[in-house]
Amino acid sequence: MKEFLTDTSSFLGLAFWIEIVTENPSCTYYFGPFLTEKEAKNAKNGYIEDIEGEGAQGIAVKVKRCKPTNLTIFNDLGKQIERDQMPTFSRQAS
Repeated sequence: MKEFLTDTSSFLGLAFWIEIVTENPSCTYYFGPFLTEKEAKNAKNGYIEDIEGEGAQGIAVKVKRCKPTNLTIFNDLGKQIERDQMPTFSRQAS
């Protein structure tokens, strides 16, 4: 039931997502969806640790309601990649 609610809220743009922007490399990552803001906030540290482990620097994190069309955006290349091409982090939600 929870998965159905999360999927529905994501479809409507009401789900919460973790947005992580890094300076080096210049990327924006989205992790989610989450049904509640609290769930997203509880999960964000794991994603931060994974990104730091990949060597990213200058990390800024926001939890917000949105409906991202791409989960990883390489800002310095002006390029977006699809989910199946992006690195897999250990706590990534499906």
